[in-house]
Amino acid sequence: MPAGFQQLGGETVTGTLALSVFTAVLGSLTFGYNIGVINAPQKIIEEDYNATWVHRYGEPIPTATLTSLWSLSVAIFSIGGMFSSFCVGFISEWLGRRKAMLINNLFAFIGGSMMGMSKLCRSFEMMILGRFIIGAYCGLACSLTPMYVGEIAPTSLRGALGTLHQLGIVTGILIAQILGLESLLGSEDLWPVLLGLTVMPTVLQMGLLPFCPESPRFLYIIRSQEHLAKRGLRRLTGRDEVADMLAEMKEEKRRMDMEKKVSILELFRSPFYRQPIIISILLQLSQQLSGVNAIFYYSTNIFIKAGVQSPVYATIGVGVVNCAFTVVSLFLVERMGRRTLHMLGLAGMCICAVLMTMALALLESIPWMSYISMLAIFGFVAFFEIGPGPIPWFFVAELFSQGPRPAAMAVAGCSNWTANFIIAMCFQYIAEICGPYVFLIFATLLVFFLVYTFFRVPETRGKTFDQIAANFNQYSAGGMMDMDLNKNSTELEYLGDENMN
Repeated sequence: MPAGFQQLGGETVTGTLALSVFTAVLGSLTFGYNIGVINAPQKIIEEDYNATWVHRYGEPIPTATLTSLWSLSVAIFSIGGMFSSFCVGFISEWLGRRKAMLINNLFAFIGGSMMGMSKLCRSFEMMILGRFIIGAYCGLACSLTPMYVGEIAPTSLRGALGTLHQLGIVTGILIAQILGLESLLGSEDLWPVLLGLTVMPTVLQMGLLPFCPESPRFLYIIRSQEHLAKRGLRRLTGRDEVADMLAEMKEEKRRMDMEKKVSILELFRSPFYRQPIIISILLQLSQQLSGVNAIFYYSTNIFIKAGVQSPVYATIGVGVVNCAFTVVSLFLVERMGRRTLHMLGLAGMCICAVLMTMALALLESIPWMSYISMLAIFGFVAFFEIGPGPIPWFFVAELFSQGPRPAAMAVAGCSNWTANFIIAMCFQYIAEICGPYVFLIFATLLVFFLVYTFFRVPETRGKTFDQIAANFNQYSAGGMMDMDLNKNSTELEYLGDENMN
């Protein structure tokens, strides 16, 4: 864990906190790995599908059938995530955060093993089912990880540590891109090993989780196990006296006990939760509908037109930019705030999308525009990782108190996966119709999300969970425009303190 963390909020990062965050983020790494691992060996896997078809039926696979099987192999990952993300609220409450992550690894182990064995067993059905199961794992992991990290992190470090979820995802994608090179594991013989390697971080996580404490917030607020919560707080903070942190949890529990159990449906019915859940959904949509997946889709072709000898390495370069600017976001999020970084990212992506459109439209008549396209790609990805990439994941956990948080994470996660699936299924068709102007659609969406963030999304930097929830409760009747959206942090604290009193 970088030593710089100690300067972010004046908090000391203990060995237990570092171990717990690292262990949780291994789930994010696995998530990212499975996003990126399927792209590089596409042609080789399709050839294996054809060989399996010939072995069974004595004739080559029809082109339409191969296209359908491959599309299903890719898209079923998102379907698995959509289904499991809806269960995260129930599972995290029933098993607890730590045990839920532990049990979830069984899905990754089964899914990874099935994908790794599919070539040996001559079964593309195993490959497709394995992708569905690993998608189910990722659907749970993408909510459990930020939920657990957000609950164990000190308030002053919550944003920085929450960003590590996205850093784990992009690192997993980069590792998959590198290992997917034909000279490494992306070959005809070794691609099953490439897919099966997803079990490695899950095995490591299963070995480390028993040494990590359960979320003290969960233990005290949900299970009413004060002595275990105190023990967890002492391990995570390295302090013997944790009365101030326990007092914060007591206040949160007192407020939660005054509320009835919150279901997904009640998130939309209750005026206290309606605005934060809409914000949560739109933040997730701003991530997936930003066009970042479209940029990755176009990047290889653009690099080829720019005369890059090995476009696959240029694409890996995009992955490096991905990781580098996630680290930048990690150090900025507690200094500039979530809302500011998110708006900065959206605005930068919008400008890059317009540049991308212009460059692609003029590419035939002005060849050097291909280099503008390359710069736009790197800029787009950089701005994505500064704001819309990492922030929506942990921002949801900050907007809700302990009671409605699991249901909210389930709704937000499902929204993210659904948008991911829609983009995966529809983008190529839209791109064929619109050509280079497809990015104007994303630029328009980015403008919408930027305006919405400016007027409706509050700043949560430095606020306790209870203060954030109290602000929403106070201003739910008057609307978010009455909230502290354009006020400074001091005014936010004053409002929060007034509600606490």
